[in-house]
Amino acid sequence: MIWHPFTSQGSSDLPLRIVKAEREFIYDELGKPYIDAISSWWTVIHGHNHPAIRQAIYEQLEKLDHVMLAGFTHNPAEELAANLLNRSAGKFSHVFFSDNGSTAVEVMLKLARQYWVNLGQKERRRFIRFDAAYHGDTFGAMSVAGPSLFNAPFSELLFETTTFAYPQRADDEEFFIGFAKYLEEEGNSLAGVIVEPLIAAAGGMVFQDTRALKRLVELCRSYEVLVLFDEVFSGLGRTGTFFAFEQVGSNPDLLALSKGLTGGVLPLAVTLITPKIHAAFVSELPEHTFYHGHTMTGNPVGCAAALASLRLFESENRLEQVKSLERKMRELWNSIAMQHATKITDVRCRGAVSAANLVSVREKAGYAFSWSRRLRTEALKQGVVLRPLGNVLYVAPPYNIEAQNLDRVFEVIDCLLTNYEP
Repeated sequence: MIWHPFTSQGSSDLPLRIVKAEREFIYDELGKPYIDAISSWWTVIHGHNHPAIRQAIYEQLEKLDHVMLAGFTHNPAEELAANLLNRSAGKFSHVFFSDNGSTAVEVMLKLARQYWVNLGQKERRRFIRFDAAYHGDTFGAMSVAGPSLFNAPFSELLFETTTFAYPQRADDEEFFIGFAKYLEEEGNSLAGVIVEPLIAAAGGMVFQDTRALKRLVELCRSYEVLVLFDEVFSGLGRTGTFFAFEQVGSNPDLLALSKGLTGGVLPLAVTLITPKIHAAFVSELPEHTFYHGHTMTGNPVGCAAALASLRLFESENRLEQVKSLERKMRELWNSIAMQHATKITDVRCRGAVSAANLVSVREKAGYAFSWSRRLRTEALKQGVVLRPLGNVLYVAPPYNIEAQNLDRVFEVIDCLLTNYEP
């Protein structure tokens, strides 16, 4: 009846029926609890069913459920926009609402393209992408993602891009010389570069060096190439600061946020826009208008949930919790690595994200890695939700997960690795 996402239609596995959730736990119909160690696809940053978010939704429904944002406005959208702009310390001037990460990325891409069209530089149409990237499953988002099983059937329909590997170090001169040469030769045809700053998530939890990213951004700026940051995963405190770009030391022209924006309760996304980009659309000419929108854009209930989510960063000291979580996960992974040195490699932690690569001898590493499904199934049997990305085993729990439950997650990982055969 239901076609579940990212699920083989030839599989006989039945989905787990979930009936309740609270904090870091979800519960099946038999009452069995499971620790949600991946925050339900990285959204439930405050834990499930946080009372402050529930209360905000209830109070908003008492007043206004929905009104279209074209030609109308309302307090929740205005307050949320102001909150996000204030948190950016004036780096951005406008907020465009949408409803999920893919559409927030689509908005970035379309704004970047039309920015150049409005300035009379229609030849600037190509984007630079990175090979480990994933930006969503709409066509624009797929076009700027790295080649994968996700977008392979649609490759002939995607628009033209140029692909680079993420630089690993700020002194990676081979990369930067080649990148600068490309910008010099093709700069006049480039609309922008799109980056998942600090961590390329679905591409395998690929961590990036902040100094290398800053050098990349500054190089793009020197050739007037727009910089687009997809912070759908890495924003909202997940990497240790509210915005990931704060650690890079250089802000983008456009930035996409979603996932944890409402604490995983309601679909909502935003694209943040700098004054420079917005200025190209301030015109009486109809062709300079940005003709893009979504039915549920700026939904008042979703905005109310997001405002409650953002208030929790201060009232419950979320960023401090993220720092503590990083320290704890680093300790736990180091212990695991000592016991299973021949089975995992490249242990890495940043903020509320940690990961390690499973050593793979018998089969090629990648998203279709067969042990991924087996590990996921066994973890569920032991009461933990894990979803390896191919041979990448990662933990990205709610920021406020209790210490004993985090310990339990790594006890299960230890058990899984004991039975793992590289």
